[in-house]
Amino acid sequence: MSTKDYVKELSKHIQEFKRDSILTPIMMVLEVIADTLLPFFMAGIVDEGVNKGDMRAIMYYGGLMLLCAIFGLFTGFGGGYFGARASTGFARNLRRDMFANIQRFSFAEIDKYSTSGLVTRLTTDVTNIQNAFQMLLRMCVRAPLSMIMAMFMAFLISPRIASIYLAAVVFLGIVMVLVMGKATRYFKEVFKKYDSLNESVEENLAAIRLVKAYNREEHENNRFVAAVTNLYKLFVQAENNIVMVMPVMTGTVYVVILFISWIGAHLIVQHTLTTGELMSLLTYCSNILMSLMFLAMIFVMMTMSVASANRIGEVLLEGTSVEQPENPVMEMKDGSIDFEDVDFSYVKGARQSVVKDVNLHINSGEFIGVIGGTGSAKSSLVNLICRLYDVTQGSVKVGGVDVSEYDLKTLRDNVAVVLQKNTLFSGTILDNLRWGNPDATEEECIEACKIACADDFISKFPEGYNTQIEQGGTNVSGGQRQRLCIARALLKKPKILILDDSTSAVDTATERRIREGMQSYLPGTTKIVITQRIAAVQGADRVIVLDEGRVNGFDTPEHLLETNAIYREVSETQMSGTGDFDEKGDD
Repeated sequence: MSTKDYVKELSKHIQEFKRDSILTPIMMVLEVIADTLLPFFMAGIVDEGVNKGDMRAIMYYGGLMLLCAIFGLFTGFGGGYFGARASTGFARNLRRDMFANIQRFSFAEIDKYSTSGLVTRLTTDVTNIQNAFQMLLRMCVRAPLSMIMAMFMAFLISPRIASIYLAAVVFLGIVMVLVMGKATRYFKEVFKKYDSLNESVEENLAAIRLVKAYNREEHENNRFVAAVTNLYKLFVQAENNIVMVMPVMTGTVYVVILFISWIGAHLIVQHTLTTGELMSLLTYCSNILMSLMFLAMIFVMMTMSVASANRIGEVLLEGTSVEQPENPVMEMKDGSIDFEDVDFSYVKGARQSVVKDVNLHINSGEFIGVIGGTGSAKSSLVNLICRLYDVTQGSVKVGGVDVSEYDLKTLRDNVAVVLQKNTLFSGTILDNLRWGNPDATEEECIEACKIACADDFISKFPEGYNTQIEQGGTNVSGGQRQRLCIARALLKKPKILILDDSTSAVDTATERRIREGMQSYLPGTTKIVITQRIAAVQGADRVIVLDEGRVNGFDTPEHLLETNAIYREVSETQMSGTGDFDEKGDD
């Protein structure tokens, strides 16, 4: 995608505020007209009133100046009001639609963008676009129009003096293009550094307890200071170029004023220019050079906003690899699962697949264990069942229907997953449990928690199920988080329940109680348990043994113990208290 495509996409979010976006520049035009007339009327007061001692002329031109000032005040206020409405509304729409699109992302798109990068786009980048858009509506109209009208009035009063303005404008324009062109290269790099800064902050705050436990505060401080310093250096390099503009501009203003005063004095002596007209020319000089300064600021802001527009446009135009089918299946018959010649890789066109040539049939209501060494694609395999990723080749069927044909909401309502990373949200325990079922009664929540062995510790809290959970569930232990997440999944009463290493932080006795409770609570549900513990799958109907993305064995625990070398060796080593899945035998 090009910058043009991104800008086109962003412009769609202004439609709601089209009226405000049109009224703002109109107000700016009217304000410039009022500001341009003020020096003209001031010249009338001096020439027709003061110099001639005519009080009526002073009152007349003074009245006109007052009307112009009031008119300029109201149009300036109107421009600010409508500009603020348009720009803040534009920013709101961008954030709303970016966030909505992020919610539609599959895991493949989530993997593509870092969390810190998305945060920067939703905050800093949108703020830059908001400020740039307001400046576009106001200053991009006001500054060039003010300069043009001031130049026109100057030529109307004295073409000879106005030519000095023109030469100064050309000179300063060349200086700004040279200086700003160099500065913008640094501004384009700034936003990449913002991502690094946000990443440092996010990781530190999310893992602040771990940082303290390992006494790594100094390391994290150094890391944060390095990110801030990089950002500081880039801004300093950019600002070092920009600050050159001000002394050059100031020097030019003084030179122009000297020339105008010198030439103007001679013209007044020659009676070809009046004192009032000279005062007007000096005022127009200030207007022209101030307009140039605003144009320089606009140039910098627009350059920064182009980088932000590209980054926002990327997220807005990013599609999802998991598309909703045109005529989706809205009902799931049962919890049977079929993998047919399934290959999967996280990167399109990758030479080697993560999941390779998998063929499986799982009956509805079965209890299936999944074991394998680190990196054997256990999580990758089960993520295909609820279409968190799409297969690269082959098909995954649930209830006899390809998962790509289901309505996504129907599929994910019937497939509950407790992921490896157990996440709780800010709110009460009940609020978190009802993520599984928004309509669940308190009694149903308590029943699910009893099955998940969570009711025991919840009842010990002073506020019970109304206990507030901190962001990320940091005020409960790892095992408590796991049990709450299991209870949340149970409340969905799904046709398929997947536990991805979700009892690793609980003891084996509690794990057995949870497993037995699930069997009685959800008797017809297909249960898939990914685990590192052989003991956790000994009660399973069948067990899948994975090795480097391939199915190495799929049978009852008893038969695998006799026929599968990996399962047998790990079983023996775990029973003896040594070894793990990464130390496996050969078939």
